[in-house]
Amino acid sequence: MTEISRLLDGFQSFRETYFAETPQLFQTLNREGQKPKVLVIACSDSRVDPAILFNAAPGELFVVRNVANLVPPYQPDGQYHGTSAAIEFAVRDLQVAEILVLGHSSCGGIGALRDLARGHPENREFIGPWVAIAADACSAHAGAAEVEQAAIRQSVGNLRSFPWLAEREASGALTLHGWWFDLDAGALWRLAGDRFVRVEVARPEISR
Repeated sequence: MTEISRLLDGFQSFRETYFAETPQLFQTLNREGQKPKVLVIACSDSRVDPAILFNAAPGELFVVRNVANLVPPYQPDGQYHGTSAAIEFAVRDLQVAEILVLGHSSCGGIGALRDLARGHPENREFIGPWVAIAADACSAHAGAAEVEQAAIRQSVGNLRSFPWLAEREASGALTLHGWWFDLDAGALWRLAGDRFVRVEVARPEISR
């Protein structure tokens, strides 16, 4: 079976289970449009899917994914700015109430940034300039998790450089968050002030 065949089989399973059980959800979303309250800026990494992590249904999250979940600074220069365009649409058109920058452990994009800081640039045309957005968050001697979390802090700061976003935050209509997911431990950490603290969740009861 090819990977595409597997995806088509997966779609068939979706049609027969999820869609068949909730067709009205998709019909309503189609007729009335999306009204998510949360924008998630996540990494493109295949291991970290926001909808799976947060058990979110269609229509609940507006998600933009890029290498290393980075937010560039506000720069309306007429060039191509996919992440900034998604942020603008989420804030100005969808009027989301929460924005979450979601990073994770073992991030390849942050790994490329650390290589750059150590003087070992990748032989790539686009990755290096992109991850350099977070150059100020990177120390050549810092550990991977430290840089991943520092990059989240910088991205949250860069969000505030968008004037119409900063206005909504100042008015109380919008809240910004920085979260970091530890793949190995299955743990979530959130930005509190200038440091990350682990999010405590209830332990599932184990039947005996």
